[in-house]
Amino acid sequence: MSERRRRIVITAITGTFLAIAVYATQPKPSDAEYRATVLPDRIILSWTQDPATTQAVTWRTDTSVRQSFAQIAVAEDGPGFEQHAAQVSATVVPIISDLGKYHYHSAEFTGLTPKTTYAYRLGDGENWSAWNNFRTAAAEAEPFSFVYFGDAQKRIHSHWSRLLRTAYSAAPHARFFMHAGDLVDRQGRDSDWGEWHEAAGWVNAVTPSLAVPGNHEYEHGVGRTTKQLSVFWQPQFQFPPNGPPGLEDTTYWLDYQGVRFIVLNSNERIEEQAVWLEKVLADNPHQWTIVMHHHPLYSVSFDSDNNAHLRKAWQPLYDKYGVDLVLQGHDHCYGRTSLRGYQDKSSGAGTVVSAGTVYVVSVSGPKMRRVGKLGFSSSAEGIQLFQVITIDHDYLKYESRTAVGRLHDAFTLRKREGQTNELIESLAPGERTAAEPANFD
Repeated sequence: MSERRRRIVITAITGTFLAIAVYATQPKPSDAEYRATVLPDRIILSWTQDPATTQAVTWRTDTSVRQSFAQIAVAEDGPGFEQHAAQVSATVVPIISDLGKYHYHSAEFTGLTPKTTYAYRLGDGENWSAWNNFRTAAAEAEPFSFVYFGDAQKRIHSHWSRLLRTAYSAAPHARFFMHAGDLVDRQGRDSDWGEWHEAAGWVNAVTPSLAVPGNHEYEHGVGRTTKQLSVFWQPQFQFPPNGPPGLEDTTYWLDYQGVRFIVLNSNERIEEQAVWLEKVLADNPHQWTIVMHHHPLYSVSFDSDNNAHLRKAWQPLYDKYGVDLVLQGHDHCYGRTSLRGYQDKSSGAGTVVSAGTVYVVSVSGPKMRRVGKLGFSSSAEGIQLFQVITIDHDYLKYESRTAVGRLHDAFTLRKREGQTNELIESLAPGERTAAEPANFD
């Protein structure tokens, strides 16, 4: 090796070690960096009503902003749309957090035109956010995709952020994100929520979110006899108020382009939700039904009897009304059934089976647990994952991908009139991503 090449190699190696050392010692942002200002931050799109004609949005400022507005116009190729913007007043709610007092703001755009791209911004009349775009849903059933995430929870700033960016790159036209609980680790810590918002950044301002609380969104204080939902949940998320009384912000349903999405709170009042759930399922005119809750009916990493109360209350309704897909979190590993329940065996690519409800458990953050003994069609540990799900008339296409975009698991469901769904496996067991070394909790 020439001396010059030797110096280059040594320099490169030294530079690599320096980069690693610097990266390893980089602190996460301090709590002070998550304090609010007069400028809107933590912007989140969601819905309380019909996604074809409405759009809800929330944001945060410091307490000096006592009155706020949301402006909207049909988006155009150039900046001229701003001249035609309409304005609505926002609702302001004070919040006291461990980092101080803030104001959370919420507004809703109504009377919108289906399948239309709008531009909007938020502010107090002087201090404004950037203009962001969103698109309303179609009024009828049309193909679309969405992304589902398991628990983010820990090391959100350093690790979950890269997975979300990979997910957005893989599915830039996804119509919304679904978060299956444990978005953060410490529900009452403003800095935890600050990390979550920072990791998502502007993506939350252009892609709506549907979320359900996990156990880490609840406070379990010393001497407290009941669970208390995070003080940040209701101001941040505006969801349809159609759930059981007292659970409107955590249990709800939403129809989107031929699919009924049902979100259940697996932390409390399970039997009460079952009564509500049956009514929502019985009065469902849509071809596809997808349910999301945090705790899994069939655990991947824990004893399968751990959530027997959920199976007893909800699974008979899933079976009775033909729920197609159940999205879950909590276990910090991955598992997916192909047949109803966990009495499952691995199958190869191209295998076709008659499927009842397909249950999925996934994890998006870096906190990991080992896979248990129950047999799932597909399972994995030590891997961060996101799922892209596409509905196209009689077909539901499912893909689970890693933080670098590698395909881990995939299948297609096909609707058959008067019969159970047909499930077509896309990968053989050997084609799925193997477990990677991880610090298992």
